[in-house]
Amino acid sequence: MTRSVESRFLAIVATTIFILVVPLFGLFLSLATDRASRELQQNLDVVIAANAQALAKPLWDFDRESVEQITATIVSNGMISRVTVKDLSGDIAVSMPALPKWPKNGLESISREIYYRAMEGPKLVGTITLYYSRIGMFSSLRQAEVLLIGIFMLAVIGVVGAAVIGNRIMVMKPLLKLTAAIEATRQLGSRHHVDWQSNDEIGRLARSFNAMQIKLEREESELKLAHRRSTDIYNTTPAMLFSLDEEDRITGVSDYWLLATGYKRHEIVGRRFIELVPPAAQDAYTDRKKTRSIAGVQEATTQFVCEDGRIMDVLIAESSRESEGETEALSLSVMTDVTALKQSEERNHRQAITDHLTGLSNRQGFEIALDREIRATDLAGEELACIFVDLDRFKWINDNLGHQAGDQVLCAFVEHMNALLPQGATAARLGGDEFAILVRARRVESLAQDLSGRLCDVFGDPMVIEGASVRLSASIGIALYPRHACNAAELLQKSDMAMYSKKRDGKNGAQFYDPQLQDHTRQRAEIEHDIEEGLAQGWFDAFFQPIVQVETGRVVGYEALMRLVHPEHGIMPPAPLIAVAEETGAITRLGGQILEKALANLARLSDASGNHDAYLAVNFSPLQFDPSLPVRLAALTTEYGIAPKRIVIEITEATLLHDNPQIRTILDEFNRYGYRLALDDFGTGYSSLSYLNRFPVDIVKIDQSFIRALADENPELRHKSRMLVEGITAISHKMECTVVAEGIETEEQRRILADFGVDYGQGYFFARPQAVATLIDETRMPQTRSLKVSVR
Repeated sequence: MTRSVESRFLAIVATTIFILVVPLFGLFLSLATDRASRELQQNLDVVIAANAQALAKPLWDFDRESVEQITATIVSNGMISRVTVKDLSGDIAVSMPALPKWPKNGLESISREIYYRAMEGPKLVGTITLYYSRIGMFSSLRQAEVLLIGIFMLAVIGVVGAAVIGNRIMVMKPLLKLTAAIEATRQLGSRHHVDWQSNDEIGRLARSFNAMQIKLEREESELKLAHRRSTDIYNTTPAMLFSLDEEDRITGVSDYWLLATGYKRHEIVGRRFIELVPPAAQDAYTDRKKTRSIAGVQEATTQFVCEDGRIMDVLIAESSRESEGETEALSLSVMTDVTALKQSEERNHRQAITDHLTGLSNRQGFEIALDREIRATDLAGEELACIFVDLDRFKWINDNLGHQAGDQVLCAFVEHMNALLPQGATAARLGGDEFAILVRARRVESLAQDLSGRLCDVFGDPMVIEGASVRLSASIGIALYPRHACNAAELLQKSDMAMYSKKRDGKNGAQFYDPQLQDHTRQRAEIEHDIEEGLAQGWFDAFFQPIVQVETGRVVGYEALMRLVHPEHGIMPPAPLIAVAEETGAITRLGGQILEKALANLARLSDASGNHDAYLAVNFSPLQFDPSLPVRLAALTTEYGIAPKRIVIEITEATLLHDNPQIRTILDEFNRYGYRLALDDFGTGYSSLSYLNRFPVDIVKIDQSFIRALADENPELRHKSRMLVEGITAISHKMECTVVAEGIETEEQRRILADFGVDYGQGYFFARPQAVATLIDETRMPQTRSLKVSVR
């Protein structure tokens, strides 16, 4: 490096001298030579002119001796090397010296003609030629000029020498010291400083270098401290830390990793991590390693073999990135022992898919098993039966005997069911009193039918729960894969549909899925849609059917029945609408809307007829009975100006069956507001007579089934029905209750009821349900009328 810098400096100096000094020196020599040449030429011109004039007379007189003397005189001039004089006749030809010394630079010559001035005028008598040496570049210099050139050369040499010496002292020396410090730093690893002090650029460079060295020393100290701390943290962190290279080889492990696994550092560094994974888990580990990391962090769960052969489940979180400009990738992995967590997850998973009461799979576990069984069915080419079981009257047990008794019933049923299940069957409790069973076989239909029959037989004998005899039954729906469904959700749905179909058809039995059930489902969905649209658009109305006095035929009231007046389908039958509304929970909104319309119609009819004595019998669904119902009814009757005594609340046996204290409180509130109570469908329940004594009943309505049997062709049935109707009428009158007969369709029925003393009656014999507008047009006579609203 030193020679190269110095040689480049000398080359620059030499080039500068060559470019600047040499041309100037050459110009100086050229000018000096030109000056000397002009002076020589002038002198020769003078010499040759003077001697040509001097030689004219001797040559005219042919005086050879004078010619030679003059020639010799000319030759004695140091500038002239040779002289030649000739006359025109050629007699005189003088050349001196005889043997001249030829200069190295060669000779130049100058000639002149010699004229003699005679009387007749100038006469040419001969020629003279002078030979002189050429003037050289240095021979033309004068002494002063040579001295000046010498001084100039000494000055140039001095400047160059000073520059070289100054470069060595001011540049090369500190540069060598800087190079030595850098080389020592490189070889020895310690930071060396440059010992140089000056205020020039080299001094600033030295100071900057020394400052840089000081800063690097400080940073190296900080890096060493940080490395030591990071190493300490790496080894003391209570986590299993390790690093891998791009070939999955272990490049470093923490002390805690060694402590947790039992390995020694020299035994483990350099080994491939996959060698520490059990063979059964290596493929899964490799697949996870190939997955793309998220935000530079890749997580994988695998098994790990410790030094003592113990296998633990570990979660590995690996953070890796490609280092710029480096060939090796950087990675840091954290290995966490999750064996206990895995075991806990497995326990939680089992608990999550298991019903805690019965020990069967719950709905989530059943769905997992259903997917698994469908895959196995496809592989084996078999059929899969999904048996959906729902216990009938189970809610009655919970409501009357308590949930503890219900749990005992469920456990007892599961115990009997497990004993009946064939090998390989899967059973689950889907929730409440719903169960599902999966059975797979080549011909599974008969197997499912037989199993369903035996499940129904479980309830052949009553169950004894907490000393009470309980009789239950089971409604079972069966769907087959792939005959009835093509996936798990559809199979479960269709078995559920089959179960509900059986429950609607009378319960206690099994039914296979039939495609017609979907038609029923679609019809039900259409009904749900019509109910919602009807509530939103105001399609529902209260139609009134007259209630008359049996003896006289005088109209005493109307039964208002719910009707949906569809803009496209016309008037729709109420029974399916009420059933769906009770299932979906829309019955409360529907009942509220019909109640308000019925009261409004009553007000309109009263104003139109002038009869303000008619009463309104209101029949609520059991689902509508809540503590706020009496208040809402009181607000509506007040709004429409209807006296409470004109409102009759009809209740059915289903409402009173459980003797619910809340129901009793609501009925007492009705009575307190002044509303009357009517017992509907009397005679069809288990204990209807007791209701007359337990509740404040004002009106008893005899069920229409007894009225139709009054004129039946079967004498025995006709006789029993007449005795029953007559007895109910007598007992009701003894209890100070008014009797109303429903479903009167013939004159014979009316006459018999009149003979029995029945007070009022209603039916097609008198009138069908009609719109209130029609009644307003048809009933302008002053009669006492009563109205009944059905909101079921």
